[in-house]
Amino acid sequence: MAKGYWVTFYHSVKDPAVLTEYAKLATPVVQSHGGKFLSRGTAVKTYEAGIKERSVIVEFPSVQEAMAAYESPDYKKAIEVLGEAKRDVRILEGI
Repeated sequence: MAKGYWVTFYHSVKDPAVLTEYAKLATPVVQSHGGKFLSRGTAVKTYEAGIKERSVIVEFPSVQEAMAAYESPDYKKAIEVLGEAKRDVRILEGI
C-alpha cells in the first residue's frame, strides 16, 4: 500500500498566532492517523515561480489515512481556527 502525503502551501496568514493555535488542535489529529511531519517552514531556496511561502509536508501510512485525517471532525475544528488564512492542501499518493 502506497503512503499518502499532505502537501500544504500557506499563501497568506494575517495573524501568525493562529498557526500556533491550529497546531495545538491539528497535531494530535495527524498523529492519531499515523501522520508524521516531514517538513514545516518557509522554503530555503525557491526556483521557477519563486514563491517563498510557508509549506508543510506530512506523511501518512496510506492515502486513505491522509484523507480520513483531513475529513475528521476534530481536524475540521482545527481548520476553523485558521480563520482568514489562505492555503492550498493537496493529498498525494507515494510511489
